[in-house]
Amino acid sequence: MEQDGNGSMVSRELIEPLVRGKFWMQLIGVMLILSGVLTALSIVGIIVAWIPIWAGVVLMQAAGATQRAFDSGDALELKYALGRLRIYFTIFGILLLIYLILMVLGLIFGIGAGMMGIGGMSGAM
Repeated sequence: MEQDGNGSMVSRELIEPLVRGKFWMQLIGVMLILSGVLTALSIVGIIVAWIPIWAGVVLMQAAGATQRAFDSGDALELKYALGRLRIYFTIFGILLLIYLILMVLGLIFGIGAGMMGIGGMSGAM
């Protein structure tokens, strides 16, 4: 265990799994930023492009803070890294809920439109 300037101790063994996943955090962060930039190239995409860019930046910040916490044993860096990961998962949790709601609405309206089309055709015969 190491001690930081505030007297807090951070075990390197606790941080090691995050540090080993740092490459993947950075890779996903870069891919999210690039997908946000590509999304912004369309007219409608400009409205939502900031979301993957924001998530990518937050994930990159978490990866950097994880490495700094591992190298220095600083508990505040670890707390910052975990806070960034919390924000990242919160963003994607909200996006997943929105996606599921839109999917259910699409199914309901799709089935409803299909039923109206079938009913309209049988009445015409």
